Parts: sequence; C-alpha cells; structure tokens
Amino acid sequence: MRFRSSALPFSCLVAAVALVLAIVGCNNTFNPLCASSRPAPVIGSISPATVPFTQVQNGTTLTITGSNFVSSTEVMIGSKPISAKVISPTKLTVKVNTGVISGPGDVRVAVDTPAGNTGELGCTSGGKSSVLTLTVN
Repeated sequence: MRFRSSALPFSCLVAAVALVLAIVGCNNTFNPLCASSRPAPVIGSISPATVPFTQVQNGTTLTITGSNFVSSTEVMIGSKPISAKVISPTKLTVKVNTGVISGPGDVRVAVDTPAGNTGELGCTSGGKSSVLTLTVN
C-alpha cells in the first residue's frame, strides 16, 4: 500500500503565507516580503534657507538634509517634482531656476519617494515628507 503525502509543496506554502500577510496588513517589520520596500523620506533642513531671486535667475543649488533618501527620491518645489542628486541617504542636492521658482516669496519644499512595487504584498513603501519653507527675496 502506498501513502500519498498530503503536505503542500513549499511554493504553495510560501504563497499562502504571503497572502495571509497581505490580508492581515502586517507592517514591514513583520512581513519578510517587504525587504525591498522604500522608506518614507524625512526632510530636516534646506541650505540655504533664504535665497536672493537674482541667484534663482542664475540657477542655484539647494542642499537638503534628512533621512531615507534613495535614488528615486525627488524634491517637490511647490507642486513641481524636480530630479535630485542623492549624495547619501541623508543628503541630496537640487538645482533651481526661474523655470521652477518664478519670483520672490515663500516656496514650499518637500521630498517624495515613489512607492515602487511592494504595495501588492501588504507593504508600505515610499511617501512624502513634511514641508519646509524656502524664502526667496
């Protein structure tokens, strides 16, 4: 007499665990499939915090410090996404000019990291930072 194993193949077991984690909504800490998720960025400071409009007209570079910066992180100047040069996970730079800032005043600056493809696994990924103000005079 032969016995048939009723155990599930390993691939089915992994799929079942992934489904349970996605349904339960586990956070990234408990979900082993979230290893590739991107953390939400945090913005700490802008340097310089005040810029003469004449420098903006000539093109000027802003340095933003914070945390969780990755290669896909962008800087939002007002509502315009600007490609940034990520120096490290805590520092990035962005060049601004009159195409981005049209005149003197207070300008909202934030950092945004796109979510990537881990959302379907029940993982949180990416997001927007808080907003800091750049003064252009």
